[in-house]
Amino acid sequence: MLKLVILITSRIDDVHAIGEAWQKVGAPGVTIIESYGLRRLQEKSKSLEILPGMMSLQEILRESDITSVVMLSVVNDAQVDALLTAAQAELGDLDRPDTGVIFVLDVERAIGMRNHSQHH
Repeated sequence: MLKLVILITSRIDDVHAIGEAWQKVGAPGVTIIESYGLRRLQEKSKSLEILPGMMSLQEILRESDITSVVMLSVVNDAQVDALLTAAQAELGDLDRPDTGVIFVLDVERAIGMRNHSQHH
């Protein structure tokens, strides 16, 4: 059974190390997506000293730094624990604030997956 492992973290400096650790434990591919947490955008909009509602979300995003990253990998069920361990080795206990959150979902079907580690 394939699983989708999703990690969301604001610890952007740790993402490269986590991605490489995931590759080492057998993730065939790792996708990293820049993202913005709504709470942090709300804090940013308050700090911009503007009247509420006067700035569009697009304008706030333009003024903001990336606040988080979403990492995705589809792996075999047997690889999930290794990915979770690798992420927590970098981030620490995910139950602590400002570390991250991981979700693991069943993948009903995957088409086009390749093992990119063979190409290095």
